[in-house]
Amino acid sequence: MQSTVLTATTDRELVAPRRAVRWHIAVFLAPAMLIYFSVMVLPLVETLRLAFFQSVDQREIYVGMSNFAFLFGDERTSWHFWNALKNNTYFFLIHMLVMVPLAIFIAALLSLPRIRGGGFYRTAIFMPTMLSFVIVAFVWRLILSPLWGIAPNLLDAIGLKSLFAPYLGKEAYALTTLGLISVWKELGVPMVLMYAAMLSIPTEILEAAEIDGIVGLQQFFKIKLPLLWPSVGVVAILTFVSNFNSFDLIYTAQGVSAGPNYSTDILGTLLYRTFFGAQFQFGDPHMGATIATMMFLIILAVVCVYLFFVQRKLQRYQF
Repeated sequence: MQSTVLTATTDRELVAPRRAVRWHIAVFLAPAMLIYFSVMVLPLVETLRLAFFQSVDQREIYVGMSNFAFLFGDERTSWHFWNALKNNTYFFLIHMLVMVPLAIFIAALLSLPRIRGGGFYRTAIFMPTMLSFVIVAFVWRLILSPLWGIAPNLLDAIGLKSLFAPYLGKEAYALTTLGLISVWKELGVPMVLMYAAMLSIPTEILEAAEIDGIVGLQQFFKIKLPLLWPSVGVVAILTFVSNFNSFDLIYTAQGVSAGPNYSTDILGTLLYRTFFGAQFQFGDPHMGATIATMMFLIILAVVCVYLFFVQRKLQRYQF
């Protein structure tokens, strides 16, 4: 009798108590998920769907991969796509080769313990990030205008007026100029990320390096910079996604045709011009959706490569 009671008690103790269903989590998440699904997921699905259809006699007909074949097979259409992809890649490289090293350099200076006015400099560098690209493009067009801009007068005041040119009006300079303007605006975010990463380096490591005689620039390149690689990777992938979704700066500064002679045309402006039409070009939502699908696949492929290959190698630099 006693063994039966003990067995029953033991069985009750082994049975795990049932956890209550937390319905309030679903209630709190529902509004945000509904907005995200309506604004992000549904448009993405609809865009992917449109890429496989064409309008014939006001009816949508499934055409499979015909839109993609036309995008890469038609000489004029493929030229515009590859030109926009090349410009987009160059636009991204400007950010990586100028913005990232500059952000690391400024963060290293601001992290020095004896620097004065560090808070003011951080705020001043970060402030352009809060401006709209529309405002930035309009202001810089005024500054660089050869007729009423202040850039010629400023260069003339220091004896360098010969260096001035209509940078936004020449094919050789327009995209580089817009890339540097974008770097000026977006520099604050990677600077703050690098600055935070430098402050998070344990002082014990730096003190041990000083004991071993590693100080100054040697300490930066041998200790701090390797520990910054995870942050550099995050900045690189965020910059890539942002650049390959860029549109507003080019559109505001150079118009929908991304002149001169499509020298500043990127995938975002090509998508807009193809989808909605421009000047003498009629819009085609299905071809526009095809270009948008290609943009999505390019971004997805690069992000997957980063997550599955690059990020794993960067893990060994993290604490």
